[in-house]
Amino acid sequence: MPTVGVISLGCSKNRVDTELMLSILKEHGYTITADEKEAEVLIVNTCGFIDPAKQESIDTLLQMAEYKRTGKCKVLVATGCLAQRYEKELMTDMPEIDLLMGVSQYPRLPEALDEALHGKRQSFCGRDNIILSGSRVLTTAPYSAYIRIADGCDNRCAYCAIPLIRGGYRSREMEDVLDEIRTLAEKGVKEHVLVAQDTSRFGIDRVGHSQLPELLERAAEIPGVEWLRVLYCYPDEIDEELLNAMARHDNICKYLDLPLQHADPLLLKRMNRRGDPEKTRQLLHRAREMGFTLRTTFIVGFPGETDEQFAHLMGFVREIQFDRLGAFPYSPEEDTPAARMDGQLPEELKQKRLDELMTAQQTFSLERNRLRIGTEEKVLVETVDGKGHGVGRSAQEAPDTDGVIKLTGVSEADLGQFVRARITDAEVYDLRAERIRED
Repeated sequence: MPTVGVISLGCSKNRVDTELMLSILKEHGYTITADEKEAEVLIVNTCGFIDPAKQESIDTLLQMAEYKRTGKCKVLVATGCLAQRYEKELMTDMPEIDLLMGVSQYPRLPEALDEALHGKRQSFCGRDNIILSGSRVLTTAPYSAYIRIADGCDNRCAYCAIPLIRGGYRSREMEDVLDEIRTLAEKGVKEHVLVAQDTSRFGIDRVGHSQLPELLERAAEIPGVEWLRVLYCYPDEIDEELLNAMARHDNICKYLDLPLQHADPLLLKRMNRRGDPEKTRQLLHRAREMGFTLRTTFIVGFPGETDEQFAHLMGFVREIQFDRLGAFPYSPEEDTPAARMDGQLPEELKQKRLDELMTAQQTFSLERNRLRIGTEEKVLVETVDGKGHGVGRSAQEAPDTDGVIKLTGVSEADLGQFVRARITDAEVYDLRAERIRED
């Protein structure tokens, strides 16, 4: 059977799709390689969310196409969100691509690859109203895995194309999710990161209310689950029940990820964001009182954003002082309401506001990190260099997005294990710590 190389771009949900594809291919006898030069089939799982991600996907496809000339590649495949969204354009404008696969078509991949290897160029980008799950080949470290609990989105934010690409919100069956966590825990996965476009709506489409608290309560009891982490919550579905469920179990990370996007009530309404900003403010203060790490993302330069509205956002950030904050300049997306709005702002102003926001956040991030100096924390060791130095994360750092803890006093035996460490110094995003040896 042919050898396949897979390049995964974009978010953690895309990574789960990549891992599902790898499992499907292995089950059908394909050999997986990390060396693009040796791959007879190259698959790029693309991102189509914002312009920089689209460009990265196109650039990567063109780079991989070069291996048809310099390597062993016979078939180049584009999968994922860019393929789903721009099927016709890619088939017309990029003859280098031999096969297009949309986001719900991956079970057809072996058959489609066989036809592509025999010279048949085609696309499969119809969207089935399903959520893919099943066995996966993990591309993360063996101790950490993403668990997708839902796909699609019903929120219809004015700037976002995800519903156009992924369809409406679809939760997995709870037992299916729990079985996956149980299976991964039995294989040695210690950290289980729950992801979806909106994790807080888990179950609403099936039973009429959020089942996230129940899911967490039950998952926390599974043997071998050391950390449960929840990303991408929507503020209006967060309540005391969920916070208490997260706080009740030592193996649920007290880490609240709320992509708020803005703080000004009128601009949030213009964005078509649900929820009451004042209730969100109260929620954040309550979570901080309970000892939660707070993470968010914001969009600056949304159409019509005034100086006063940006000042409102800055005041909100100064008040809350998030532990983690990401921000992006608004990027108009085709076929979204925001792209057609009046009041599109110049790129220079967007960048100026982004710089001001992130400069302020650096101060708050450093201050929050300094509060941890002298504390003892449970740290998952992710790298060790053989000289007693390593890198890890605590419950307060999510994988792939947050800073790290730079460790001393660790050894190869600690790799992939939890150790106790004392925080000794703080940087803007990272911390330094020394391993505490048990007597």
